[in-house]
Amino acid sequence: MFAICNLASIPLRSEPSDRSEMTSQLLFGDFFEVLEEKDQWSRIKLSFDDYEGWVDSKQYFQITPSEFEMLQNAPLQCAADLVEYITTPNNLLIPIPLGSDLRFLNFPTINASNFQFDGAYSQQSDQKNQLLETAFLYLNAPYLWGGKSPFGIDCSGFTQMVYKLNGHKLLRDASQQATQGEALSFIEEAEPGDLAFFDNEEGKIIHVGIIMGDNYIIHASGKVRIDRLDQFGIYNIDTGRHSHKLRVIKKII
Repeated sequence: MFAICNLASIPLRSEPSDRSEMTSQLLFGDFFEVLEEKDQWSRIKLSFDDYEGWVDSKQYFQITPSEFEMLQNAPLQCAADLVEYITTPNNLLIPIPLGSDLRFLNFPTINASNFQFDGAYSQQSDQKNQLLETAFLYLNAPYLWGGKSPFGIDCSGFTQMVYKLNGHKLLRDASQQATQGEALSFIEEAEPGDLAFFDNEEGKIIHVGIIMGDNYIIHASGKVRIDRLDQFGIYNIDTGRHSHKLRVIKKII
């Protein structure tokens, strides 16, 4: 079975329970395969990044396998403003956040509710300066474990959404994103828009941010913020000490 999220954002949980950890979120228009059903819960695999987890079965609508394939083959179209609205035929408004996937609105058989959208769409771009312009839209968004919206976002959700809004796919977690792209040997080789990854004492990748110019980095830690970056890691300009230890820098585009 295949389906689409038709609400602004819903939690993706590690177990089929409202009390379970939220590992990620689905935004409006995210589509997926249903792998298993258990009571009111569905274990799913997202089309965009193959991420798996449990969602409430009341928070999506079903589509056919052929419609799922059509969506997979359609060019990515995302809402480009912090908050926009979908309009229903009854003139009711559904708020949707930045980065919502709007591809299904173009297919009348899928968009049976006749949702309308009059806002701006994001554009695919290979310009790294465009990545930073997108990143600044999330500035001061509060940190939320598993979050992917301007109202709550984690470090890898932030980098994934920034790249998604520019037409590029990143995996969901920082450790997964660290497997993508080309590793750079020195911090001096990095360009604004490249990703910097940071590890813990056990050597596990636990954090990621987007490199800016002049040795700055934008990342989600407490909130989406800008700090200094050097060969040791992130230097928090508020506390006056290093908060994250640099492991590797990756060039994605």
